[in-house]
Amino acid sequence: MPQLVIKGKKVPLPIIQGGMGVGVSLSPLASAVAREGGVGIVSSACLDRLVSKRTGKKVNTYEAAYEEVSLAKASGGFAGINIMVALVRDYEASVKGAIDAGADFIISGAGLPLNLPAIKAPGATALIPIVSSARALELICKKWERHGYRPDAVVLEGPLAGGHLGFKIDQIELESNKLENLLPPVKDMAIKYGDIPLIVAGGIYTHADIMRFLAMGADGVQMGTRFLATEESSASAVYKSAVLAAKEEDIIVARKPASPCGLPFRIIKQSPMYVSGLKRLRQPKCDKGYVLLKDDEGKFTRCPAKESNENCFCICNGLLSSAGYNPDKEEPLFTVGTNASRVDRIVTVKTLMDELAGKVLASTP
Repeated sequence: MPQLVIKGKKVPLPIIQGGMGVGVSLSPLASAVAREGGVGIVSSACLDRLVSKRTGKKVNTYEAAYEEVSLAKASGGFAGINIMVALVRDYEASVKGAIDAGADFIISGAGLPLNLPAIKAPGATALIPIVSSARALELICKKWERHGYRPDAVVLEGPLAGGHLGFKIDQIELESNKLENLLPPVKDMAIKYGDIPLIVAGGIYTHADIMRFLAMGADGVQMGTRFLATEESSASAVYKSAVLAAKEEDIIVARKPASPCGLPFRIIKQSPMYVSGLKRLRQPKCDKGYVLLKDDEGKFTRCPAKESNENCFCICNGLLSSAGYNPDKEEPLFTVGTNASRVDRIVTVKTLMDELAGKVLASTP
């Protein structure tokens, strides 16, 4: 396998572990991936609560990002953070904390990170947007040019990924939106703006998948679900068991109730919070507030899940529960990629990385 070179950083294997929030991708997983020659990524979502609970000391968003990135990097290798644009309230503080901690990479999606370079001079940190089209990449490049910056790499995420998707519901199944069909125009756009390294994501599962996309012109891959099903991931035992039990027909894109972020969201349909939403068993409330938007007075008070349990599930509480944060108080919500039904065992990161690098035969179907 070729190295993945981004902003002068030479990563031994062209494999980025996706930032899975809430609380699945923390320093134990990211540092394990980094040690095995890939890129370990923590998720910034709800990180202040997770770090505060772990340490017994209340920390703010900046401090949480700084601490978790520092821990992810402590054992060597390359590590960074995924920061969702949709988490408006905490976005800038997460970026600043990660840069000050020396994150190798900041990967940012769930919306277009149009102002990411303007938040803080990144220094040696590579800034990497997530896009789902060539048009989105060009828009970002033009916007970033005003800040005197060009993306250090770009992640092209197709519609088979887990979590929030960058497509409308009726676009997910289109032939034109298959990852292999999205890749050529995005690759052309990346070349146009200075041969930006291109990472592909969404539905990549095996060593053969990785090699196929590298042959098509990708410089690397990003994978989430495979790393969710590892011993080092911080998903709860109940979450991992749900992944092992999931069949192909159990993996759906939630339509109603759905994510309050307004983006399609892929889940396991037996997720307790989703089931409760279908039956309208849960009272609407918002006591975490990570996806709050500003009201007319400029205060962060608005969230669709705060007002209705018919249209939205409470993503903050559901995902926190699936990471073991508040399982006695809230029902979990399990998000996975399309291929989660292929997972038949929980393995160590080393075992998985050896398989993905082609060092051993695949142990999964």
